[in-house]
Parts: sequence; structure tokens; C-alpha cells
Amino acid sequence: MINNCISGKEFLQWYEKAKFNTDQAQISRSELDWFILQLTNLDRLSLRLESFKYSEQILIKIPFDQLTKMWEKRIKDQYPIQYLLGYTFWRNFTLKVSPDVLIPRPETEEIIDYAIQAIKNSKIPNLDTGNWVDLGTGSGAIACGLAEVFPNIIIHAVDDSKSALNMAQENAKNLGFSERIKFYHGFWWQPLTHLKGQVKAMISNPPYIPSGELPNLQTEVIKYEPYSALDGGLDGLKDILYLVNTASEYLCDGGIFLIEIMKGQGEKVTELLEKQGHYSNIKICFDLDNIDRFVLAFHHPNFKS
Repeated sequence: MINNCISGKEFLQWYEKAKFNTDQAQISRSELDWFILQLTNLDRLSLRLESFKYSEQILIKIPFDQLTKMWEKRIKDQYPIQYLLGYTFWRNFTLKVSPDVLIPRPETEEIIDYAIQAIKNSKIPNLDTGNWVDLGTGSGAIACGLAEVFPNIIIHAVDDSKSALNMAQENAKNLGFSERIKFYHGFWWQPLTHLKGQVKAMISNPPYIPSGELPNLQTEVIKYEPYSALDGGLDGLKDILYLVNTASEYLCDGGIFLIEIMKGQGEKVTELLEKQGHYSNIKICFDLDNIDRFVLAFHHPNFKS
């Protein structure tokens, strides 16, 4: 353990160099600080004031040369910090992540809040019980978020990547939700034919970025995150259209349809739901930055828009 200690003076020298390289790479310094806070015994205040320079020893959770190489990888290769550390924070969870899964974004956290709101606004009883579905579960973030706030539901989480499902299962186990989240390998609804007409809510963060816009994404995203979780086809709506047209077979009367979308897609997705003809109370939902981020609707088989 003593090998994982360094003097405050030595660490300050490293920190000053790291800040310079971080600025040169146009990476936020807050990311560097978060990296340090995760791997040392320093707190936010001592880091901000640099009072640690007076410390005889700073404890580092890994060998110092390993910490240095990790940050060099972040700078030189633009490798996502969440993959470097092997985890990220989402809502009040710590979730394991790897290049097998899309990194859960802070803005996606709000989909759980909109699900809560949908239950409160619905006149259909007992929607917060029974079968819920998380399609394209990835790391399992949404499934775990739903399990936490709705203790009486069973979540059926689907992904076509076995490695993603393994990680999602591990996250569910670590968070104590294994008994209420069932995992399935397959394409969207494919493994859930036994649930037709029985699903109280379908929640999904599908691929929604138009294929032509993928090269414009940050290097961290397009180079390392799973391509299949990003590419939404020519107009970004390929998978969304599929979900709109197929969810009607699975949702019960009054069931919730709630998906994440790309900025500017709200009106188009609303039109798709209206055209499908079996959804009512269609609503574009905005994130904390006032960007159209989700679309919510309620399924009514006998409703004609």
C-alpha cells in the first residue's frame, strides 16, 4: 500500500502538468478533477484550494504510474473516462460500464421522472404494477431506475448484445434488483411475444442519431461507444418508427409509451404516433435544458387520432 502513496508536492507537480495537457486537449478540467477524486483520498475542497500540497502523503487507490497512464490514455486517445474507471454515476446509482454499452447520460435520468409523472397523470388504475419493458437496456440503467421507484413492477429488459446483457445483469445484481428485472437476448420485442397485450409501460432509449451525423459526434463517442446503440438510420427514426408500430401489439389499454429522442425530433415522433392511430395524450417532454428529449403517449387500441 505504501507504494500507492505520493507526497503532496509531487502530486501538485503532476496535477499542474495534467491541467495543462487537459486544457490543450480541450477537455474540461472538471473531468480531470472527477478522475482524481475517484482514485485518491483527496476531497473536492482540498483539490480546489490545492491545500493537498502540504500533505506528506496522498493515498492513491492504484499505483501512481497506472494513474498517470490512464490519464494519458484519456488525453492522447480521447478514451472516455467512464470506460477508464469502469463505472459511472447515474441518478443515485454507481453503474459498471465498458465499451460494450452506451454510457448512460445525465439527461436520460429524467426519463424515470417522466415515467413517475405519467403514472400520476393516468386515470388507468394499477399501471405501476405488473409488466414493464425496457427495450435496448444496455447497461441496465433505465431498468434499475424503474425498479427503484416502482417497487411493484416486473421489468423485462431486452438487448441484442449478450455482452451488454451480462453487464446489465451485473448492475442489477449489485443494486439488489435481480429478482424484479428479467433479462432477454434478442431484437426489441422478439423475446417478449408471450407478453402481447400485457405490458403496462414500454420505456426505451433507442438509437436516434441520423447515420450521416455520426461522423460529427465527439471522438469519445463515435470511436468507442457501441455503434449500434447510436445509429438511427438515414433520418434517425428507423428504430423509433419500429417501436411506434409494434408497441401497440404489446401495450395494454392505457399503457405508457415513453422514449428518448434527439433534439428536434419531437414533432416528427408525435406525427408518427398520431399516424399509427392508437395513441392519445401525446406529449413532447423537455429536459432541464429545455430541449425536446422524450416523447410520452398512452396506448388506446380503440382510439383513432
